[in-house]
Amino acid sequence: MTVAVTAAAFVTWLGASLIVLADGRRGVSLGLALVGIGLGFLAWSSAGITAAIAIAAGGLIGAVVRDRSGPAGWQVMPAGSTPRLILCIAAALLALWVAASVTTGDGRSLRFAVLSLAVQMGARILTARDPAVIVTAAAALALAVGEAGVIAGSASGPAPQIAAGLVAAGAMFVRLPAPSAA
Repeated sequence: MTVAVTAAAFVTWLGASLIVLADGRRGVSLGLALVGIGLGFLAWSSAGITAAIAIAAGGLIGAVVRDRSGPAGWQVMPAGSTPRLILCIAAALLALWVAASVTTGDGRSLRFAVLSLAVQMGARILTARDPAVIVTAAAALALAVGEAGVIAGSASGPAPQIAAGLVAAGAMFVRLPAPSAA
């Protein structure tokens, strides 16, 4: 189970990195799907099957809806994306350091996934210009916040994960303005 949980944390980081590095709708939606799958598996191992289904469904529904709008194509690592690549690597190293050495207790993989996802999505929200990418990053951030309750040890059942899944899926149905060409 430890290898699978570690792999799920890596898949979550990979999905967040894809959201950061991609500008096209296919790249961003694949990133959200990977975040939903990775966090869903982590939720299953830490909070139960109901939480896992809520997180995974929110991420996957959001990914399917996001694939219908936004700039066409993948557009992974367009020109000028070196700072974004450095952000992905730095967020992974920082989150790994905090999860493995600064904090104690079980759940290192979950702490790594949530922390790296929160850092990357926060930066993506602040630097993106396309409203579709901003909403996708916010949806992924909502999934991370839903999982953060497990780290804190709150005994509220799967309610935070269900709310996070609903927010992630529902955010994709918000009508977005066309990106400005300024």
